[in-house]
Amino acid sequence: MTELARRWQQVRPLVLLAATATAEVHGISAAGATAASRRQTAAADAELLLLGPQARRPQALPPLPAGVSPALISHVGLRELGLLPRTLVVDLGCPVAPRIPHLRLAAAEAGAAAACVSTGAAMPLTRVRALLERGRRWGRSWPAGEPLLLAECVPGGTTTALGVLEGLGIAATGLVSGSLRQPAHGLKAALVKRGLAKAGLEAGSGLGREPSPEPSRVLAAVGDPMQALAAGLVLELAARGEPVLLAGGSQMAAVLALSLALAPSERRATIAAAALVATTAWVASEPGSDLALLLERIGSHLGVEPRLAVASLRFDQCHNRALRDYECGFVKEGVGAGGVAVLWDLSGRPALELAQACDEACSLLA
Repeated sequence: MTELARRWQQVRPLVLLAATATAEVHGISAAGATAASRRQTAAADAELLLLGPQARRPQALPPLPAGVSPALISHVGLRELGLLPRTLVVDLGCPVAPRIPHLRLAAAEAGAAAACVSTGAAMPLTRVRALLERGRRWGRSWPAGEPLLLAECVPGGTTTALGVLEGLGIAATGLVSGSLRQPAHGLKAALVKRGLAKAGLEAGSGLGREPSPEPSRVLAAVGDPMQALAAGLVLELAARGEPVLLAGGSQMAAVLALSLALAPSERRATIAAAALVATTAWVASEPGSDLALLLERIGSHLGVEPRLAVASLRFDQCHNRALRDYECGFVKEGVGAGGVAVLWDLSGRPALELAQACDEACSLLA
């Protein structure tokens, strides 16, 4: 935290967009009110993130049951901190590509959306290994002295997070969050159990189960492309001792678990000390999930002490109902919002200023 507070102006945000057919399961996600609208969520969020609320954006924001895209929070925070020009968006095979400057990987890595976790064959193992290696190369070549803020947009991604955590042997059912006001724990667990069974993998049966399955097999069975690239990147970068802000909740907890599981045991403490899961207060205090306990179980299973930071940002005094909906349990997190808000705290600025700036931006949303 001290190192990030000292070097926040050198932070480089990286936003990974990906897709999983899991998002098309009825009742699994609120990142778009319908399965069809969720296919364009990542593109629309990325355009809002980089272009802002007043710009003419190619993709309309998908309708939500309540609230507003968390990309608005990330846009405002990064803009006000002067970090928006340093932000890179990477498309890992979304059904709709964002029409903004971004990086799209070659077909062998980007491919298409991952299959539903219930299939037990989410991605070919060759693609998983290519993405892991891509992430590791990026981690090895990342500029020294530039902390990473890693964000994601993957509708259905808290279910793939549950999948990889359970597949790694970590008892995570009932602990992961989600975009719905009440996380669909039963539905998520059923999909994951079916997928792991089809893949011949055992779901997490408690703390400390050894040996864990090979992480790339778990990713291939029930993961998504974001997790694979992110895990390789965090593995190499955090092992160098470079600060990594994992901007999110359950999905970033899964990325951390994968990175630790991939690492030799003697490197895990260094990775855990360099990585910081940074999320919103709405995720951290959600009665239907428990991120702190989830990280504790990850730490117990892998022999480390994961770190968690919770942003001070609250919307209870905002004029816009869409922002106040966050205080009622809607949306909660995404597109790096929690990490950006934590970075705002570390910069020494009052959280109320960020809330007021988000309120103004929400009023301007085209």
